[in-house]
Amino acid sequence: MGVKQFLGAACIALAPALATADAGRLLATGGATNLEGAAGGGITPWAVLAGYGERGEWGADVFASRVETADYRLDAVGVAASFDNRVELSYARQRFDLGTLARDLNLPENSLSQDIFGLKVRLFGDLIYDQLPQVALGVQYKKNRDFLIPQLIGAQRDEDVEGYLTASRLILGGAFGYNLLLNGGLRYSRANELGILGFGGDRRDRRSVLKEGSVAVLPDRHWAVGVEYREKPDNLSFAGESDWADVFVGYFPSKHAAVVLAYARLGEIATLDNQDAVYLSVQGSF
Repeated sequence: MGVKQFLGAACIALAPALATADAGRLLATGGATNLEGAAGGGITPWAVLAGYGERGEWGADVFASRVETADYRLDAVGVAASFDNRVELSYARQRFDLGTLARDLNLPENSLSQDIFGLKVRLFGDLIYDQLPQVALGVQYKKNRDFLIPQLIGAQRDEDVEGYLTASRLILGGAFGYNLLLNGGLRYSRANELGILGFGGDRRDRRSVLKEGSVAVLPDRHWAVGVEYREKPDNLSFAGESDWADVFVGYFPSKHAAVVLAYARLGEIATLDNQDAVYLSVQGSF
């Protein structure tokens, strides 16, 4: 079954169970979907769960994202489902077009891809109403579908498991009368460029504790404007790996749709420096 067929079947299967999830949480509090399939921002997950389901209800998202620089392109599609506003399961397929690098070096492959399976559990707290922020623990299993090039440049394995802990709080009226979202997290990972270039390297083959976070202002119930930051490991002597940052605008016309547009600073990727990117993500929620 192909990715498009998989997403279509997932939507059909989930639709009856998700019908009750429309009237619960505030608009935009389900977030968007990050590149690895978890609910949150574009490059960082938040402690929120996919969709808008509350206690005893289902929620789900399907998404498609593209990140395009002058030399590379990353496409990601996926689906996530949550139950009881407590547990989220997700799947994402990423395809990385090597573009300029493949042409200049005459590489044996012109793209790399991987599958990502995720589990996120809300541990305690609430995004708005509890004294404590909403805190979630996530685990992701990543598997390369194309490992020849990552192995040649020093990656040590084609699959791995990583974890992250994240906390989110929406402060009503917290930014000069506008709602303010704060999110911060720690990731335990040795993934090279999200795992697309394998895991571990000839320079370093241990997992690192990596910082990530985001801040967003919601000017009204349909819009969010913010920034994100994600620290990256540096495992390969073949090339440096830069931390990522972006500025984004999110539009939430209803609880069933979201669009995120961002300008990202990705630094060096696989020997090519100054990789500034345009990021676009479209999400449907149920």
